Amino acid sequence: MAAGFTPDEADALRRSMATFKSKGEVSHFRDKMVNGMLAKGYKEEFAQRVFRQLEGFGSYGFPESHAASFALLVYVSSWIKYYYPDVFAAALLNSQPMGFYQPAQLIIDARKHGITVLPVDINYSEWDNTLEGEFGAVPHQLRLGFRQVKGLKAENIEKLIQCRHKPYTRVAEVADAVSIFTLERLADADAFRSIGLDRRQALWEVAAVQDRHVALFKGQDTGSVHEKQIRLPFMAESEHVVQDYATTGLSIKAHPVSFLRKKLDLLHVLPTDKLSRVKDGIPVKVCGLITVRQRPGTAKGVLFVTIEDEAGFANLVLWAKVFEKYRREILQAKLFMVTGKVQVEGEVIHVVVEQCFNLNSWLLELENNTDASTDTVFYKGRNFK
Repeated sequence: MAAGFTPDEADALRRSMATFKSKGEVSHFRDKMVNGMLAKGYKEEFAQRVFRQLEGFGSYGFPESHAASFALLVYVSSWIKYYYPDVFAAALLNSQPMGFYQPAQLIIDARKHGITVLPVDINYSEWDNTLEGEFGAVPHQLRLGFRQVKGLKAENIEKLIQCRHKPYTRVAEVADAVSIFTLERLADADAFRSIGLDRRQALWEVAAVQDRHVALFKGQDTGSVHEKQIRLPFMAESEHVVQDYATTGLSIKAHPVSFLRKKLDLLHVLPTDKLSRVKDGIPVKVCGLITVRQRPGTAKGVLFVTIEDEAGFANLVLWAKVFEKYRREILQAKLFMVTGKVQVEGEVIHVVVEQCFNLNSWLLELENNTDASTDTVFYKGRNFK
Protein backbone atom coordinates (compact mmCIF):
# COMPACT_ATOMS: atom_id res chain seq x y z
CA MET A 1 0.00 0.00 0.00
CA ALA A 2 2.83 2.40 0.82
CA ALA A 3 4.16 2.23 -2.76
CA GLY A 4 0.88 1.66 -4.61
CA PHE A 5 1.76 -1.88 -5.72
CA THR A 6 -1.00 -4.08 -7.14
CA PRO A 7 -1.48 -7.48 -5.44
CA ASP A 8 0.41 -9.19 -8.28
CA GLU A 9 3.28 -6.70 -8.06
CA ALA A 10 3.49 -7.10 -4.29
CA ASP A 11 3.63 -10.89 -4.68
CA ALA A 12 6.35 -10.57 -7.31
CA LEU A 13 8.38 -8.45 -4.86
CA ARG A 14 7.88 -11.04 -2.14
CA ARG A 15 9.04 -13.86 -4.43
CA SER A 16 12.05 -11.85 -5.56
CA MET A 17 13.35 -11.87 -1.98
CA ALA A 18 13.32 -15.68 -1.88
CA THR A 19 16.86 -16.00 -3.22
CA PHE A 20 20.29 -16.87 -1.91
CA LYS A 21 21.99 -14.29 -4.13
CA SER A 22 23.69 -11.39 -2.37
CA LYS A 23 21.56 -8.94 -4.33
CA GLY A 24 18.65 -10.75 -5.87
CA GLU A 25 15.90 -9.71 -8.21
CA VAL A 26 14.48 -7.44 -5.53
CA SER A 27 16.73 -4.67 -6.95
CA HIS A 28 14.57 -4.53 -10.09
CA PHE A 29 11.77 -3.03 -8.00
CA ARG A 30 13.81 -0.05 -6.71
CA ASP A 31 12.48 2.68 -9.00
CA LYS A 32 8.87 1.56 -8.84
CA MET A 33 8.88 1.29 -5.06
CA VAL A 34 10.72 4.55 -4.36
CA ASN A 35 8.65 6.52 -6.89
CA GLY A 36 5.48 4.94 -5.56
CA MET A 37 6.30 5.95 -1.99
CA LEU A 38 7.18 9.49 -3.11
CA ALA A 39 3.80 9.72 -4.83
CA LYS A 40 2.17 8.68 -1.56
CA GLY A 41 3.90 11.56 0.29
CA TYR A 42 6.82 9.73 1.87
CA LYS A 43 10.27 11.37 1.93
CA GLU A 44 12.88 10.02 -0.49
CA GLU A 45 15.40 9.27 2.30
CA PHE A 46 12.80 7.14 4.10
CA ALA A 47 11.78 5.34 0.89
CA GLN A 48 15.42 4.55 0.05
CA ARG A 49 16.04 3.26 3.58
CA VAL A 50 12.97 0.97 3.43
CA PHE A 51 14.09 -0.43 0.10
CA ARG A 52 17.65 -1.06 1.35
CA GLN A 53 16.15 -3.08 4.19
CA LEU A 54 14.16 -5.18 1.73
CA GLU A 55 17.24 -5.59 -0.44
CA GLY A 56 19.27 -6.69 2.55
CA PHE A 57 16.60 -9.20 3.52
CA GLY A 58 16.94 -10.73 0.07
CA SER A 59 20.59 -11.50 0.91
CA TYR A 60 20.06 -13.50 4.10
CA GLY A 61 16.36 -13.53 5.02
CA PHE A 62 15.45 -16.55 2.93
CA PRO A 63 17.86 -19.01 4.60
CA GLU A 64 17.19 -17.42 7.99
CA SER A 65 13.42 -17.76 7.61
CA HIS A 66 13.86 -21.39 6.59
CA ALA A 67 16.08 -22.03 9.59
CA ALA A 68 13.47 -20.48 11.88
CA SER A 69 10.69 -22.52 10.27
CA PHE A 70 12.72 -25.70 10.59
CA ALA A 71 13.49 -24.97 14.23
CA LEU A 72 9.78 -24.52 14.91
CA LEU A 73 8.95 -27.78 13.15
CA VAL A 74 11.62 -29.62 15.14
CA TYR A 75 10.32 -28.20 18.41
CA VAL A 76 6.70 -29.09 17.66
CA SER A 77 7.64 -32.56 16.37
CA SER A 78 9.76 -33.24 19.45
CA TRP A 79 6.92 -32.15 21.73
CA ILE A 80 4.44 -34.45 19.97
CA LYS A 81 6.89 -37.36 19.95
CA TYR A 82 7.61 -36.96 23.67
CA TYR A 83 4.00 -36.65 24.87
CA TYR A 84 2.17 -38.59 22.14
CA PRO A 85 4.63 -41.09 20.64
CA ASP A 86 1.78 -43.26 19.34
CA VAL A 87 0.24 -40.39 17.39
CA PHE A 88 3.65 -39.34 16.10
CA ALA A 89 4.49 -42.85 14.85
CA ALA A 90 1.12 -43.32 13.14
CA ALA A 91 1.31 -39.92 11.47
CA LEU A 92 4.81 -40.53 10.09
CA LEU A 93 3.83 -43.96 8.76
CA ASN A 94 0.75 -42.53 7.08
CA SER A 95 2.91 -39.83 5.46
CA GLN A 96 5.25 -42.28 3.74
CA PRO A 97 7.11 -42.15 1.48
CA MET A 98 8.77 -39.00 2.81
CA GLY A 99 12.48 -39.53 2.48
CA PHE A 100 14.97 -40.44 5.16
CA TYR A 101 13.35 -42.97 7.49
CA GLN A 102 11.88 -46.27 6.30
CA PRO A 103 8.73 -47.77 7.92
CA ALA A 104 10.79 -50.52 9.57
CA GLN A 105 12.91 -47.90 11.34
CA LEU A 106 9.83 -46.01 12.53
CA ILE A 107 8.32 -49.22 13.90
CA ILE A 108 11.52 -50.16 15.73
CA ASP A 109 11.69 -46.69 17.29
CA ALA A 110 8.00 -46.81 18.28
CA ARG A 111 8.43 -50.15 20.04
CA LYS A 112 11.49 -48.84 21.88
CA HIS A 113 9.24 -46.10 23.24
CA GLY A 114 6.73 -48.56 24.66
CA ILE A 115 4.21 -48.69 21.81
CA THR A 116 2.60 -52.04 21.06
CA VAL A 117 2.47 -52.57 17.30
CA LEU A 118 -0.25 -54.85 15.92
CA PRO A 119 -0.09 -56.58 12.50
CA VAL A 120 -2.08 -55.95 9.36
CA ASP A 121 -5.31 -57.92 9.68
CA ILE A 122 -8.41 -58.37 7.53
CA ASN A 123 -10.73 -57.80 10.51
CA TYR A 124 -9.07 -54.85 12.22
CA SER A 125 -6.94 -52.85 9.80
CA GLU A 126 -8.01 -49.75 7.89
CA TRP A 127 -6.18 -48.39 4.87
CA ASP A 128 -4.14 -46.04 7.08
CA ASN A 129 -2.28 -47.02 10.22
CA THR A 130 -4.60 -46.46 13.18
CA LEU A 131 -4.56 -46.32 16.97
CA GLU A 132 -6.45 -48.81 19.13
CA GLY A 133 -7.24 -48.84 22.83
CA GLU A 134 -9.38 -47.07 25.37
CA PHE A 135 -9.92 -43.33 25.10
CA GLY A 136 -7.32 -41.49 27.16
CA ALA A 137 -4.92 -44.44 27.24
CA VAL A 138 -1.35 -43.40 26.45
CA PRO A 139 0.20 -44.80 24.48
CA HIS A 140 -2.41 -46.47 22.30
CA GLN A 141 -1.67 -49.63 20.36
CA LEU A 142 -0.62 -48.98 16.78
CA ARG A 143 -2.45 -51.10 14.22
CA LEU A 144 -0.68 -51.40 10.88
CA GLY A 145 -2.87 -50.51 7.91
CA PHE A 146 -3.31 -52.10 4.51
CA ARG A 147 -1.17 -49.30 3.03
CA GLN A 148 1.86 -51.17 4.39
CA VAL A 149 1.23 -54.15 2.08
CA LYS A 150 3.23 -53.85 -1.11
CA GLY A 151 1.15 -53.92 -4.28
CA LEU A 152 -2.13 -52.86 -2.68
CA LYS A 153 -3.98 -49.64 -3.42
CA ALA A 154 -6.75 -48.05 -1.39
CA GLU A 155 -9.36 -48.97 -3.98
CA ASN A 156 -8.24 -52.63 -3.77
CA ILE A 157 -9.54 -53.02 -0.24
CA GLU A 158 -12.26 -50.35 -0.07
CA LYS A 159 -15.06 -52.92 -0.43
CA LEU A 160 -13.39 -55.26 2.10
CA ILE A 161 -13.65 -52.54 4.74
CA GLN A 162 -17.17 -51.51 3.72
CA CYS A 163 -18.47 -55.10 3.92
CA ARG A 164 -16.89 -55.75 7.32
CA HIS A 165 -20.12 -55.32 9.30
CA LYS A 166 -19.07 -58.29 11.41
CA PRO A 167 -15.73 -60.08 11.60
CA TYR A 168 -14.79 -62.28 8.66
CA THR A 169 -14.48 -65.94 9.60
CA ARG A 170 -13.46 -67.57 6.31
CA VAL A 171 -11.24 -66.72 3.36
CA ALA A 172 -14.21 -67.27 1.05
CA GLU A 173 -16.05 -64.37 2.71
CA VAL A 174 -13.15 -62.03 1.99
CA ALA A 175 -13.01 -63.35 -1.58
CA ASP A 176 -16.52 -61.99 -2.14
CA ALA A 177 -15.25 -58.47 -1.41
CA VAL A 178 -11.86 -58.35 -3.17
CA SER A 179 -10.12 -59.65 -6.26
CA ILE A 180 -8.00 -62.80 -6.23
CA PHE A 181 -4.91 -60.62 -6.67
CA THR A 182 -5.75 -58.66 -3.50
CA LEU A 183 -6.62 -61.87 -1.68
CA GLU A 184 -3.20 -63.31 -2.50
CA ARG A 185 -1.43 -60.11 -1.40
CA LEU A 186 -3.29 -60.21 1.93
CA ALA A 187 -2.50 -63.87 2.48
CA ASP A 188 1.15 -63.35 1.58
CA ALA A 189 1.26 -60.45 4.08
CA ASP A 190 0.00 -62.78 6.87
CA ALA A 191 -3.21 -60.77 7.32
CA PHE A 192 -5.51 -63.71 8.18
CA ARG A 193 -4.26 -64.41 11.71
CA SER A 194 -7.56 -63.31 13.31
CA ILE A 195 -9.31 -66.26 11.67
CA GLY A 196 -6.62 -68.71 12.74
CA LEU A 197 -4.64 -68.92 9.49
CA ASP A 198 -0.97 -68.15 9.02
CA ARG A 199 0.23 -67.09 5.58
CA ARG A 200 0.86 -70.62 4.29
CA GLN A 201 -2.56 -71.87 5.38
CA ALA A 202 -4.20 -68.73 4.04
CA LEU A 203 -2.51 -69.11 0.65
CA TRP A 204 -3.77 -72.69 0.54
CA GLU A 205 -7.29 -71.46 1.23
CA VAL A 206 -6.94 -68.81 -1.46
CA ALA A 207 -6.01 -71.53 -3.95
CA ALA A 208 -9.19 -73.40 -2.97
CA VAL A 209 -11.26 -70.25 -3.49
CA GLN A 210 -9.81 -69.86 -6.98
CA ASP A 211 -11.05 -73.38 -7.73
CA ARG A 212 -14.70 -72.38 -7.25
CA HIS A 213 -17.05 -72.56 -10.23
CA VAL A 214 -18.52 -69.29 -11.44
CA ALA A 215 -21.26 -68.08 -13.82
CA LEU A 216 -23.29 -71.03 -15.20
CA PHE A 217 -21.37 -73.52 -13.08
CA LYS A 218 -21.66 -71.56 -9.82
CA GLY A 219 -22.64 -73.78 -6.88
CA GLN A 220 -21.63 -77.05 -8.55
CA ASP A 221 -19.20 -79.43 -6.90
CA THR A 222 -15.58 -78.80 -7.95
CA GLY A 223 -14.38 -82.05 -6.48
CA SER A 224 -12.18 -80.31 -3.90
CA VAL A 225 -14.65 -81.19 -1.13
CA HIS A 226 -13.73 -84.85 -1.58
CA GLU A 227 -10.01 -84.26 -1.20
CA LYS A 228 -8.30 -85.41 1.97
CA GLN A 229 -7.45 -82.75 4.54
CA ILE A 230 -3.89 -81.59 4.10
CA ARG A 231 -1.69 -80.89 7.10
CA LEU A 232 0.68 -78.14 6.05
CA PRO A 233 4.12 -77.94 7.71
CA PHE A 234 4.54 -74.93 9.98
CA MET A 235 6.73 -72.12 8.70
CA ALA A 236 9.78 -71.31 10.82
CA GLU A 237 9.79 -67.86 12.39
CA SER A 238 12.71 -66.84 10.19
CA GLU A 239 10.66 -67.73 7.10
CA HIS A 240 7.80 -65.57 8.34
CA VAL A 241 10.13 -62.64 9.00
CA VAL A 242 11.68 -62.83 5.53
CA GLN A 243 8.21 -62.95 3.99
CA ASP A 244 7.11 -60.01 6.16
CA TYR A 245 9.94 -57.88 4.80
CA ALA A 246 9.18 -59.04 1.26
CA THR A 247 5.50 -58.07 1.51
CA THR A 248 5.44 -55.09 3.89
CA GLY A 249 9.06 -53.95 4.25
CA LEU A 250 9.05 -54.64 8.00
CA SER A 251 8.28 -57.28 10.60
CA ILE A 252 6.97 -57.06 14.15
CA LYS A 253 7.83 -60.72 14.78
CA ALA A 254 11.61 -60.32 14.81
CA HIS A 255 14.46 -58.77 12.84
CA PRO A 256 16.15 -60.83 10.08
CA VAL A 257 19.62 -60.15 11.47
CA SER A 258 18.65 -61.66 14.85
CA PHE A 259 18.58 -65.12 13.20
CA LEU A 260 22.10 -64.57 11.89
CA ARG A 261 23.64 -63.30 15.11
CA LYS A 262 25.46 -66.55 15.95
CA LYS A 263 27.08 -66.60 12.53
CA LEU A 264 28.00 -62.93 12.87
CA ASP A 265 29.45 -63.56 16.33
CA LEU A 266 31.79 -66.11 14.79
CA LEU A 267 33.06 -63.32 12.52
CA HIS A 268 33.37 -60.95 15.51
CA VAL A 269 30.71 -58.64 14.06
CA LEU A 270 29.55 -56.12 16.64
CA PRO A 271 25.84 -55.39 17.27
CA THR A 272 25.15 -51.74 16.52
CA ASP A 273 24.08 -50.89 20.07
CA LYS A 274 27.59 -51.72 21.32
CA LEU A 275 29.32 -49.15 19.12
CA SER A 276 28.86 -46.58 21.88
CA ARG A 277 31.23 -48.59 24.06
CA VAL A 278 34.02 -48.55 21.48
CA LYS A 279 36.75 -45.90 21.67
CA ASP A 280 37.56 -43.58 18.81
CA GLY A 281 39.80 -45.15 16.16
CA ILE A 282 39.20 -48.80 17.13
CA PRO A 283 38.68 -51.24 14.19
CA VAL A 284 35.24 -52.91 14.10
CA LYS A 285 32.93 -55.01 11.94
CA VAL A 286 29.22 -54.22 11.71
CA CYS A 287 26.43 -55.72 9.63
CA GLY A 288 22.80 -54.87 8.91
CA LEU A 289 20.10 -54.15 6.35
CA ILE A 290 20.75 -51.01 4.33
CA THR A 291 18.01 -48.47 4.97
CA VAL A 292 19.56 -45.28 3.57
CA ARG A 293 22.19 -44.41 0.97
CA GLN A 294 23.03 -40.73 0.55
CA ARG A 295 25.67 -39.09 -1.62
CA PRO A 296 25.14 -35.31 -1.39
CA GLY A 297 26.55 -33.23 -4.20
CA THR A 298 28.37 -31.04 -1.69
CA ALA A 299 30.09 -34.00 0.02
CA LYS A 300 32.89 -34.39 -2.58
CA GLY A 301 31.98 -37.99 -3.43
CA VAL A 302 31.49 -39.17 0.17
CA LEU A 303 28.67 -41.71 0.61
CA PHE A 304 26.66 -41.96 3.82
CA VAL A 305 24.92 -45.26 4.56
CA THR A 306 22.65 -46.25 7.44
CA ILE A 307 22.32 -49.93 8.34
CA GLU A 308 19.89 -51.57 10.74
CA ASP A 309 20.23 -54.74 12.80
CA GLU A 310 18.14 -56.21 15.63
CA ALA A 311 19.81 -53.86 18.13
CA GLY A 312 19.52 -50.52 16.35
CA PHE A 313 21.28 -48.47 13.68
CA ALA A 314 24.78 -47.58 12.58
CA ASN A 315 25.91 -44.69 10.39
CA LEU A 316 28.65 -45.48 7.89
CA VAL A 317 30.95 -43.08 6.07
CA LEU A 318 32.49 -44.25 2.77
CA TRP A 319 35.12 -42.06 1.16
CA ALA A 320 35.07 -41.69 -2.62
CA LYS A 321 37.91 -44.19 -3.14
CA VAL A 322 36.16 -46.84 -1.04
CA PHE A 323 32.91 -46.26 -2.93
CA GLU A 324 34.59 -46.71 -6.30
CA LYS A 325 36.37 -49.88 -5.15
CA TYR A 326 33.22 -51.48 -3.67
CA ARG A 327 30.58 -49.90 -5.91
CA ARG A 328 28.94 -53.22 -6.79
CA GLU A 329 28.69 -54.43 -3.20
CA ILE A 330 27.34 -51.07 -2.02
CA LEU A 331 24.67 -50.75 -4.71
CA GLN A 332 23.54 -54.37 -4.77
CA ALA A 333 23.67 -55.33 -1.09
CA LYS A 334 20.59 -55.47 1.09
CA LEU A 335 22.43 -57.19 3.94
CA PHE A 336 25.67 -55.24 4.20
CA MET A 337 28.75 -55.99 6.28
CA VAL A 338 31.71 -53.63 6.59
CA THR A 339 35.00 -53.34 8.36
CA GLY A 340 36.30 -49.95 9.41
CA LYS A 341 37.23 -47.69 12.31
CA VAL A 342 34.94 -46.03 14.80
CA GLN A 343 34.82 -42.26 14.65
CA VAL A 344 33.48 -40.56 17.78
CA GLU A 345 32.69 -36.84 17.79
CA GLY A 346 30.84 -35.95 20.96
CA GLU A 347 27.68 -38.06 20.97
CA VAL A 348 27.88 -38.72 17.22
CA ILE A 349 29.28 -42.12 16.23
CA HIS A 350 30.21 -43.20 12.71
CA VAL A 351 32.09 -46.11 11.23
CA VAL A 352 34.58 -44.99 8.58
CA VAL A 353 34.46 -47.91 6.16
CA GLU A 354 37.49 -49.69 4.75
CA GLN A 355 36.01 -52.93 3.30
CA CYS A 356 32.49 -53.88 2.14
CA PHE A 357 30.74 -57.25 1.80
CA ASN A 358 27.43 -58.22 0.19
CA LEU A 359 25.69 -60.86 2.35
CA ASN A 360 22.44 -61.10 0.39
CA SER A 361 22.91 -64.87 0.12
CA TRP A 362 22.44 -65.11 3.89
CA LEU A 363 18.98 -63.58 3.54
CA LEU A 364 18.09 -66.06 0.83
CA GLU A 365 19.16 -68.92 3.08
CA LEU A 366 17.09 -67.59 5.97
CA GLU A 367 13.76 -68.32 4.34
CA ASN A 368 13.94 -72.00 5.27
CA ASN A 369 16.05 -71.79 8.42
CA THR A 370 14.41 -74.57 10.45
CA ASP A 371 16.25 -73.68 13.64
CA ALA A 372 17.08 -70.02 14.08
CA SER A 373 19.12 -70.71 17.19
CA THR A 374 21.63 -72.92 15.38
CA ASP A 375 22.61 -71.25 12.19
CA THR A 376 23.24 -73.44 9.20
CA VAL A 377 20.08 -75.31 8.03
CA PHE A 378 19.17 -73.19 4.99
CA TYR A 379 17.60 -73.20 1.54
CA LYS A 380 17.28 -70.53 -1.13
CA GLY A 381 13.98 -68.67 -1.38
CA ARG A 382 12.56 -65.24 -2.15
CA ASN A 383 14.73 -62.18 -2.17
CA PHE A 384 13.80 -58.79 -0.66
CA LYS A 385 12.35 -56.18 -2.99
